[in-house]
Amino acid sequence: MKIGILTSGGDCPGLNAVIRGAVLKGIKIYDQEFVGFHDGWRGVVEGEVTELTRHSVRGISKQGGTILGTSRTNPFEGNGGPEVIKANMDRLGIDAIIAIGGEGTLAAAKRLTDVGLKIVGVPKTVDNDLDATDYTFGFDTAVQIATEAIDRLRTTGESHHRCMIAEVMGRHVGWIALHAGMASGAHAILIPEQQVSIEQIAEWVKEAHDRGRAPLVVVAEGFVPAHMETPHSERGLDTFGRPRLGGIADQLAPEIEARTGIETRATILGHIQRGGVPSAFDRVLATRLGMAAVDSVAEERWGTMVSLSGTEIAHVGFEAALGNLKTVPQHRYDEAEVLFG
Repeated sequence: MKIGILTSGGDCPGLNAVIRGAVLKGIKIYDQEFVGFHDGWRGVVEGEVTELTRHSVRGISKQGGTILGTSRTNPFEGNGGPEVIKANMDRLGIDAIIAIGGEGTLAAAKRLTDVGLKIVGVPKTVDNDLDATDYTFGFDTAVQIATEAIDRLRTTGESHHRCMIAEVMGRHVGWIALHAGMASGAHAILIPEQQVSIEQIAEWVKEAHDRGRAPLVVVAEGFVPAHMETPHSERGLDTFGRPRLGGIADQLAPEIEARTGIETRATILGHIQRGGVPSAFDRVLATRLGMAAVDSVAEERWGTMVSLSGTEIAHVGFEAALGNLKTVPQHRYDEAEVLFG
């Protein structure tokens, strides 16, 4: 059996470990062959592939990014569609596809399996917002990168007696902000799931400052203050028509400074959170998911994805990952809020 692997959507630490795990187990256990599609669904639509051998995946699990490249191509637009993809698979002798990606990638994969293509999925998102898996690879790395950066911000804030605001990723959910904020001892954590007033934020900041601390605020990019109705966005729309977020920290800084009289600075971590080498946890999880994905192919579990349930790898339908974000529950935020101020 010949399998095509693609990585689609935003890059994420651990993608290469998935590829390596799939290729090594597939060759050794199932005598499968592998090719990689270039740049996600674009390579599938255009039939552009490269051979994946044991040699070509050697040592890649510790590399960031993806050796196959990625894009946000919609396989149903332009020259795409199920008929084109099926024709390319037949021409290249590809029997099945392993699609590694987030909600958009898995939604496209489901539509394609619904019309008869043989596809299994591997969930990927640094935001950890897919409901069908306990954790996604890349999240642990993003939290570690954010925590290290916030620790550095804290030292400069303490030197100048300033309030520091660190903006992290999190369009719809605040998992990165919650974990990085708790790990770094933030005096306030602001996430999309919880609307908080500027007055309350300023109160937390002032409480910390009055104790002789340099206040530290961690905010997710999708946080909506109580006086706003939608997340801050001033950079237009992305290729899927979604607002490009980023900059809420810059909006909060002057408001906090005006209300507290404390000099306040904002830093937006941005894409640095999903670059670089994956953590040990993410390397292991990604490798296990890649190995489980070839089991899914061998067992013909089309229309399913592999996921983490506790410490075990499970197989769930694509629909379980679609349309229901895994948000931060109230009790988790309540735990963190005890530490604010």
